[in-house]
Amino acid sequence: MVKDMTQGNPAKILIKFTIPLLISVCFQQLYNIADSIIAGKFLGGEALASIGISYTITMIYMAIANGSNIGCCVVISQFFGNKNFAKMKTCISTSLISLMSLSFALSILGLLFSPSILKLLNTPQNLYIDSSSYLNIYTLGLSFLFLYNICNGIFTALGDSKTPLFFLIFSSVFNVILDYILVKYTTLGVSGVAWATFIAQGIASALSLTCLIIRIRKITHIKAELFSFDILKKILFVAIPSILQQSFVSVGNIFIQGLVNTFGDVIVAGFSAAGKLNTFTITTLTALGNSMSSYTAQNVGAGKIERIKKGVKYLYFISFIITIPLFILFFFFPELMMKIFVNGEDVEIIKSGIEFLKTVSPFYLFISIKLIIDGVLRGSGIMKMFMISTFSDLLLRVVLCYTLTPFFNETGIWYSWPAGWLLATLISCIFYFTGIWKKNINNLTAK
Repeated sequence: MVKDMTQGNPAKILIKFTIPLLISVCFQQLYNIADSIIAGKFLGGEALASIGISYTITMIYMAIANGSNIGCCVVISQFFGNKNFAKMKTCISTSLISLMSLSFALSILGLLFSPSILKLLNTPQNLYIDSSSYLNIYTLGLSFLFLYNICNGIFTALGDSKTPLFFLIFSSVFNVILDYILVKYTTLGVSGVAWATFIAQGIASALSLTCLIIRIRKITHIKAELFSFDILKKILFVAIPSILQQSFVSVGNIFIQGLVNTFGDVIVAGFSAAGKLNTFTITTLTALGNSMSSYTAQNVGAGKIERIKKGVKYLYFISFIITIPLFILFFFFPELMMKIFVNGEDVEIIKSGIEFLKTVSPFYLFISIKLIIDGVLRGSGIMKMFMISTFSDLLLRVVLCYTLTPFFNETGIWYSWPAGWLLATLISCIFYFTGIWKKNINNLTAK
């Protein structure tokens, strides 16, 4: 089903469009969390810490995939909103060819340089082998990751958030089952967790591509170019800032992870578990921003700007519904949340995770506001302001981490999150409420 978001009641459209996206993200994060749960319960604290270290690096790959995906989808949404189906088809094929080429290059570079990166992260010697094995297997499957994300992203750009949900449910459930089987019933250890992700994403990406080809053929039989450098430039205009934004955040997290690693296995394990819960929250809220990007881009393409403001208000309400329960769980019941990952006797690991959760969870509502506004900035093509807001958050977090740790030890690292979020939210709000984001809309409208 392809959905035109330039017509009808904005509230109903966004609710119907966003809820499947949110469910999709939940399932997508499910197998990331399942990796840590199964490793922590069956393999112990060292395995949990090893996956946590590798996960910081894999987040860079995911950031590049997601940033590229966003650039492609914004342009596809603009052509779709403008009813220019020939260019829309060319944009889809150009996106697929470009991202698959990028994924092959990243796989080669990743396999060559991952050992050096792990050493730069101050990876403890007892965690190095497992971290390296997990990271190498994950890197081999990057083409699956990119293909899977771009196919689901294209569905979303066309207003269909249900089809990606079905594929994510399948991939997530299958991944968790494989995790359990390969860890509990084989001697693969941490490598089994990585192979489970590799296999699940491979099957899901093949199914997604098949479904996408069938869907595009149903939309229109208009002939279109297979590849266009002009359209690639449009994609890169949005994609490069999005890639830089998400990659720099991930690189910043690598610096933070390197600092965390200096405090030993217990802190690394606690941060790994609590960090997965935090990532689950932020990724869920990011889905609201991505939803706003697609909605904004379609309405920009159709020249219906006033609908965008209404959409922002409705997504604010949805973000409130999401953040309040998560705050209650993480702030008032953090020990219960940590025991999902580790056994009750791992008292110090639990204590470390509790400190992190209680520090960051009260500020989830602020970061949700920022991410929704970022969706408007990105969907309307105001990328400079989008990047300023993001980099302010990142820079402050990294600087504060290294500034505060001499005085507060690892707790100083936790304090850097809310400080960065508050500043970035303030900057995003200034860009939005002053109306600067509307100035270049006519130049970005697809023709």
